Amino acid sequence: MTDKRFYGKVARIAIPVALQGLVSSSLTLLDNMMVSSLSETALSAVNLGVQLFNIQWMMIFGFCTGCSTFLTQLWGAKDRDNIKKVMGFALVNTTVLSFIFFCLGTFFPLKVMSIYTSDPVAAELGAQYLRTASVNFLFIGIINPLSTSLRSTEQTRIPMYISLAAFVTDVVFNYCLIFGNFGFPRLEIRGAALATVIARALEFCLMICMVFVRKNPLRGLTAGMFRFDKAFAKRIYKNSIFTTLNETLWSGANSAMSAAYSRIGTLQYAAYSASITVMNLFLMCMFSIGDASLILVGAKIGEGRPDEAKDTARRLLRMAAVFGTAAGALIALFAGTIIKIFDLSPEGFALARKVMYVNAAFCPLYLVNGVLISGTLRAGGDTRFAAITEILIMWLTSVPLSFIGALWLKLPIHLVVLMVQFEGIIKFFFLFRRFRSGKWLHYMIEDL
Repeated sequence: MTDKRFYGKVARIAIPVALQGLVSSSLTLLDNMMVSSLSETALSAVNLGVQLFNIQWMMIFGFCTGCSTFLTQLWGAKDRDNIKKVMGFALVNTTVLSFIFFCLGTFFPLKVMSIYTSDPVAAELGAQYLRTASVNFLFIGIINPLSTSLRSTEQTRIPMYISLAAFVTDVVFNYCLIFGNFGFPRLEIRGAALATVIARALEFCLMICMVFVRKNPLRGLTAGMFRFDKAFAKRIYKNSIFTTLNETLWSGANSAMSAAYSRIGTLQYAAYSASITVMNLFLMCMFSIGDASLILVGAKIGEGRPDEAKDTARRLLRMAAVFGTAAGALIALFAGTIIKIFDLSPEGFALARKVMYVNAAFCPLYLVNGVLISGTLRAGGDTRFAAITEILIMWLTSVPLSFIGALWLKLPIHLVVLMVQFEGIIKFFFLFRRFRSGKWLHYMIEDL
């Protein structure tokens, strides 16, 4: 494939994925922006309230990307019957998992919040948010596998448009329900949660309509879609268990670090919350290259063209390094301007800007490591190596360093975040060595 055709195809896949990620992440940013005008304690409470959602999201994301190994290779092989079967298998598993999270958020919200903070006011407010928004667990359990299936079959525009509709809905109802505008009751934190529920409900309805009602390659809700023999289930689980563990324990590590950061102080954690919310917007956009790698490399493997798969992976890694550097420079340049969207105190603003500078410096490393793990290695079915590498390094370096910096050394938040970045350097060494060996590339769909 010529450079012009290659980069054109990457753009057609990656740009809608980036926009979808930007819009989806903006739901949290919007909640934080509006809630920050209530108080810094309220901002911290909302970020604590979404921690359980982050864990559920990453578990489902992990399982679905494990299924994507098969979906992308089956798409390259033009095997639509098995694509539908893999999608049905993902739906069953994510729905069952989401029901467990729904029960935790509905019946035990205060106990969940007590894990993350010792501040009783923040815990109570976070529990209000979690209980009100808990139905979102069920919506996400169905939205995510359907969205993954659409992206894996190169239909990246559909999830983008649906996410945009959900974002607009969330903007409107956040404005109405948080502050009591246009005759709506003033619900503050509960209003932010309820607005997100309404937006997710719309996203759910649109996703069902686009996949199962309109003409679509994935259409075909038949009994066969949910008939799996043990051999089929075993093969999917064997690959997906590692991606699920990877994302679950990655999310758990981030939650553990959030618990360490929150114990530095409410003001420091509010500064971290503001900066990391903005940072996640950039990362979601940048990681679209990882999605493109998963889709394009997986399809080449499914077509039986391993050399082209390796060449595609190399090109996308170079793109990741360039994009990561450019994004880091932009974040550092406009850090102060971006943080002003939050209603922080002068001290909180200064701390948030410093955290942004630290994160900006490591953007290229974030992106290259992300593309290797979530894109290239998963496309080739090398999920075991990717999971073991990320899990061990995070739990043996990032988590201990966050608690050492926060509780023992009692450093300010930006220096603790800087200490934690050491794990990315170690991770890159192992991941890039694996990539160069070529041992990551496997044909996963033979006799599926």
